[in-house]
Amino acid sequence: MRFAKLVMQSFILGVVIASSLAVVAQKSNSKSAPETTVVGYVSDSMCGLKHMSGMGDDKNCTLACLKQGSKLVLADRDHKRVYRLDQTGQEKARDFTGQKVKVTGTLSGRTIRVTAVEAAS
Repeated sequence: MRFAKLVMQSFILGVVIASSLAVVAQKSNSKSAPETTVVGYVSDSMCGLKHMSGMGDDKNCTLACLKQGSKLVLADRDHKRVYRLDQTGQEKARDFTGQKVKVTGTLSGRTIRVTAVEAAS
């Protein structure tokens, strides 16, 4: 009888601790960086802000650099900054190679954790 009571108390304590940890984790996630939108051009990590001459237009240059192992980036020419795109961003930005876009996501240093990419005017 005592053993069963001890097992039940341990089980209840475990549930309480697990529930508390879940609440703490949820609160820490809600304090993560807010989403932001950055406007720029879908470029590649080799060229960044300015494409090499003789490689054609921005799109063709970026595609050629991607074949050489470069990654897609967002080149904010107005502020002279280049942002890395996470894996989701690599996939979503591919259709906009060389184009001006609005990228929405959270910034972590110079990396954008992308939630959306859309054409910009």
